[in-house]
Amino acid sequence: MKLLALETSTRWLSVALWQDGEMLVRRADSHNGGSALVLPWVAELLAEAGLRHADIDAVAFGAGPGSFTGLRLACGVAQGLAFGLDRPAMGVTTLEALAVASGEDRVFACLDARMGEVYFAAYEVDGDEVTAVLAPRVAPPADVRTPAGEWIGCGDGFAAYGEQLPRLAQLRPDVWPTAEAVAAIAAPRFARGEGSVAAQAMPLYVRDKVALTTAERLARGGVR
Repeated sequence: MKLLALETSTRWLSVALWQDGEMLVRRADSHNGGSALVLPWVAELLAEAGLRHADIDAVAFGAGPGSFTGLRLACGVAQGLAFGLDRPAMGVTTLEALAVASGEDRVFACLDARMGEVYFAAYEVDGDEVTAVLAPRVAPPADVRTPAGEWIGCGDGFAAYGEQLPRLAQLRPDVWPTAEAVAAIAAPRFARGEGSVAAQAMPLYVRDKVALTTAERLARGGVR
């Protein structure tokens, strides 16, 4: 299988080309969006592998939660490629990709959602099988609770709100979701016949607001 994977939900942007388990990757830390990077990276990876766009079997993308702009970028590019090539597309949960990228087997994934909140979920990882113990949610850090058992906390939510989040024995705040993890999750699912037509590929926002009102900022101790 030849699979393209995109992950642009955080400041760490990446594109991966999966070929039967072998991976080629482009990545960058970008604070200013990645619309000028993603498609050139796709072309570079295909050229490096000696492939054409038509050789791609499927397209996967980090669906969210995460940056609203980043989610729309990955979804839009994935839809465009999949539609143009008449190939299936698949969204992979960003927190799920973060759990796989960590290399750990019991992960409490937590990303800074801005606006005084975090996105969080809990996953058990066994090879290429990922089981959600707690589905993605968004809440203020003080309201976050972990499922029973021992978990390794991963993601920049712990860097931003470590003192307010549940105390865990081990933290890895430097772990980010990656296109490699998106590809590793999506490949066996595509092999099982999962995936959808391009028009059905959608972001997973979890939260439907991009900014607080003045009253909400004041209620949280902000300034007018």
